[in-house]
Amino acid sequence: MLEEQYIRNHIRTALQEDVGQADHSSLACIEYYTQSKAKLVAKEDCVICGMDIARLVFEMVDSGLEYLPLKKDGDILKKGDIVFRVKGRAISILTAERTVLNYMQRLSAVATSTMEYVRLLSGTNTKLLDTRKTTPTMRILEKYAVKVGGGTNHRMGLYDMIMLKDNHIDFAGGISNAIDKTREYLKQNNLDMKIEIEVRNFDELSQVLEKGGVDRIMLDNFTPTDLKKAVEQINKRYETESSGGINKLTIAEYAKSGVDYISVGALTHHIKSVDLSLQADD
Repeated sequence: MLEEQYIRNHIRTALQEDVGQADHSSLACIEYYTQSKAKLVAKEDCVICGMDIARLVFEMVDSGLEYLPLKKDGDILKKGDIVFRVKGRAISILTAERTVLNYMQRLSAVATSTMEYVRLLSGTNTKLLDTRKTTPTMRILEKYAVKVGGGTNHRMGLYDMIMLKDNHIDFAGGISNAIDKTREYLKQNNLDMKIEIEVRNFDELSQVLEKGGVDRIMLDNFTPTDLKKAVEQINKRYETESSGGINKLTIAEYAKSGVDYISVGALTHHIKSVDLSLQADD
C-alpha cells in the first residue's frame, strides 16, 4: 500500500518544513563528526506503525546512519519496549528525530485505536471501516495505519467509489434522480465503480429498495434497534454500512444488528498521539 517514491516525496516535504536551511540548534553545539547512538522507546502500550518510514527519514537525512529495527508494523508493544536503535553522526540523528516521531506517534495512535475497535467487534462478521476524515496529505499513511491495526479501508478518495450522501441526493432532486444520473454517468464514461447511497430514515430506505441500482446502503445515525430492523429489511440484497457517532462504548451493540460494515471517522480524526521517546543509547 505504501509506494516508496510517494513516501520519499512526503518525507522530503516534511523535512523541508522542519529543517529548512539547517538544524542550527545541533550545529551550534555539537562537533560535526561526533558519533552517537539512540533508541526509540515506547512510553505506553501501543500498536507500533511507521517502521519503514523511520528508516527512510534517517536515510534521507544521512545515508551513513545505521538503523536497526527491533519491531515491525503491527507489533503490540508494552511500555518500556525498545522499537529501534540508530547510530551515526549525532547531528544527523537529532535532525531526523522530530520528523520520525511525528510520523510514528501519529500512525501508531491510529493503529492502536483501530485495534481497540476491532477487538470490540470480535465474534461478529462486521468489518471496521475508516473514512475520508483524515489529515490533509496524510491520508494514504493514516489509512495504512488503519490496516496495520486490523481495520478495512473504505474508498481512498472521491475518485475510486461513488458515494451518494445526503447533499448529493438533495442537490440531485431526490433518491431516484441521483441513482439514475449516477448510473448514466458511469455508463457514458465507461467507469466500473461501486455505488453506495446514504439513507437517513426508513422512508429513504424504502425508496432505495424500490429503486435498486446500488451496491451498498449506508444507514446514517440509525439507533441499534432501528439498524437491526433496517438490516433485516434489506435482507442481504445489498451490502450494509452503519455510520454516525459510533464509538467504543456503542460499537458492539451496533454490530449485533448483523450490519456488514461500521465506519468510524474517529479512527483518523480523534487521535491522541502515542507517547514515543528517542533517547541516547549507551
